[in-house]
Formats: sequence, structure tokens, C-alpha cells
Amino acid sequence: MIQLSTSACLLGGLFLIAPAVMAPTPASMCTPLKTMNDSLSHRRRYMKHNLPINYTIRVHQKEIFKLSNISRMRLHVEGLDELVLQMLWFQINKGVLKKILRVMPERHPSRPYTAELEQRLKDAEGVFDQSHHAEELQQELPETIQNIWDSLTEEPDRVPESSWRYASPKSLLDNFCHTMYCLFRECFASTEAQEDYCAVTHWRKGRKKDLQPES
Repeated sequence: MIQLSTSACLLGGLFLIAPAVMAPTPASMCTPLKTMNDSLSHRRRYMKHNLPINYTIRVHQKEIFKLSNISRMRLHVEGLDELVLQMLWFQINKGVLKKILRVMPERHPSRPYTAELEQRLKDAEGVFDQSHHAEELQQELPETIQNIWDSLTEEPDRVPESSWRYASPKSLLDNFCHTMYCLFRECFASTEAQEDYCAVTHWRKGRKKDLQPES
């Protein structure tokens, strides 16, 4: 059953609340997502300690996908539902992992880790596709989302130079992890308290402790 929730934003001194369509995550998604989360828990070692200081790679600006992007989309994109955001999340992070792998030599110590994470993302997407009807996955996207999708799938040599950004692999996987918790929150429910994984403040607090999903 589709549930209605609300998104809030402070804009121009006014507190605005906009409806967003929230669909519960299918239970079948939780196993592959938790498996992927296990891999992501090692991202500091493989994406920071094994790489040069201040190392960055070139990615499309839309591949820097943060919690703030999700909040803005929920607030401003009419007719947006959670399924569309989840589809976009898969598309973005597949591109991110491909770009990280592309710059890693075959013998780089972080390459097997990145390749495994890429495979786990593909496995999760396979379960995601099986958990939804074809017509849901082939629905017409809101114009804003369609424009993002088109820009992500465009041939690299056709992408304007102004659309490229540089980001560290660690920051990209931080975004990967945080947005996963936000968009698939039911799989990571805390037994201690109701957590708002879509809030930036949650992750600032989380830097002092390791956040683990419910077993």
C-alpha cells in the first residue's frame, strides 16, 4: 500500500511542507542491500587509506548524489514517488562504480573490493526489478528526472565540460551509503529509536559511531 509522507524545507524564511509518495521497500530487497552495506562498511580502508591523499576522479555532476538532492527532488518534483528515486539511485551508483573501476590498475589493492561492490549492486538491482511489475519500472518519468537520466546515459564525449566534477571515491561511496539508507529505510530500521536516515544531522552524529543495520 502506498503511504503519504511529508518533506519539509526552510525556504526564504518560510517552513514549507510538501507531500511525497512513499512506497515501502519490498522485504526481498533487504538481504542484498544489507550484504552491500557490509561491503560499504569497509569503504574508508579501500577508498581512502589505499589511495593518495586528496585523490579525486572525474564524474558527472549528477553522480554526486547526496541527501540534499533527494530532499530537493521530493519538495520540487511534482508526481515524484519513491520508486522513481530508487531507480535513479541504482542508475547513478552503477555509473559511479564504473568510473572508479576505470581509473584503477588491475593490480590495485582496492580493485577487487570495488568489483565486488559493483556485482552486489547489480545483484540488488536484479532483485529490485523482480520485486516490481514491468509497467512500474517502465513508467513515464517526471521531466526533471528524465533529464537527469538522459544526461547520465549520454556518451561521455558529448557531455559538456561544465557538467563534469571532481570528487573523492570515499565521498562518492559515502553518498552511496547514506542515500541507500534514506531510500530503503525499512531494511535498516533501528531497534533503539526511530531514525531519520534522510537527515544530514543523523550522519554527522554517526561519524562518532558505526551504524549497523538490524540483523
